Amino acid sequence: MNICICGGGNLGHVITGYLANKGYEVSMLTRQPTCWNHTLYIHTPEGKTLEGSIRQFSDSPVNVIPTADIVLLCLPGYGIADTLRAIRPYLQPHTAVGSVVSSTGFFFEAMKLLPETTPLFGFQRVPFIARVEEYGKSAHLLGYKSSLSVAIETRKSSLNKERLRDSLSEMFDTPVHLLANHYEVSLTNSNPLLHTSRLYSMWHDWHEGMTYPTQNQFYSDWTDEASQLLIDMDAEFFRLLHVLPVTPGAIPSVLDYYESTDAASLTKKLHSIEAFKGILSPMKKVGDGFVPDFHSRYFTEDFPYGLAIIHRLMHEHHIPSPYINKVYDWGMHLL
Repeated sequence: MNICICGGGNLGHVITGYLANKGYEVSMLTRQPTCWNHTLYIHTPEGKTLEGSIRQFSDSPVNVIPTADIVLLCLPGYGIADTLRAIRPYLQPHTAVGSVVSSTGFFFEAMKLLPETTPLFGFQRVPFIARVEEYGKSAHLLGYKSSLSVAIETRKSSLNKERLRDSLSEMFDTPVHLLANHYEVSLTNSNPLLHTSRLYSMWHDWHEGMTYPTQNQFYSDWTDEASQLLIDMDAEFFRLLHVLPVTPGAIPSVLDYYESTDAASLTKKLHSIEAFKGILSPMKKVGDGFVPDFHSRYFTEDFPYGLAIIHRLMHEHHIPSPYINKVYDWGMHLL
């Protein structure tokens, strides 16, 4: 099977190396093809190093898209529409196009921009926790998921959903559950709520000229205040799910997902997750201190794409959402 990965971020590195190590023919569409080695090294939590040989890197879709059986976007929200427009002329009718992160509007954009004969798929949560070590050369696979959930929209394609689901399960060595429709992956209480609630709790009182003495850790220093805000936003989110064609249970609540019962137990759980340890808050050095980095993807991705979709749908369906509104308005004001 030929797979083309679009995007060379953390997940792009790890997924490319992981699949190449398994023997798939993997190519990459990247803006920086000359920065990549043909052998990519992926370090796993078990202390192993996977070696993946990449077939081709290119910044031109014509070189990597026509031969692909699967195209997988590993891109932030702002890169999705432009990439879909760029690859559209070179897609074969059988080629499935998907996104490793679906909460950034992938399905909404793909349904507008790609032919109805193009099958679409998207993950509810990313398959790995990933971090680049040396760009184009090596990366760390920090954590796996015990199972994955995916939505597949065949539209006017003859693609068999179960066959694609089985292919994805084999690619990632993980059981894959097929969801009912794209709402069940496009809407998530993961990053769009998880990240934004934490950012607000840390910096809602920040103002120009204010600095912090240290760069704190995003999860290991997580607070009960952030947990309670996340729980409150999640309750509003679930009121939205009740009016959409979302199967009950398809999207777990924050408390269910993290096996918690209240703010204190949620905080304790987030502190305990090994893959989260060492992840720093998005900050930059200024003089002797630190300030929030509003150009970080925590801001540029999770507010105008992830949370924005939820915010828009809440208003379209006239669902009161004071907590989501408060956090969304704060974040968007900073961008």
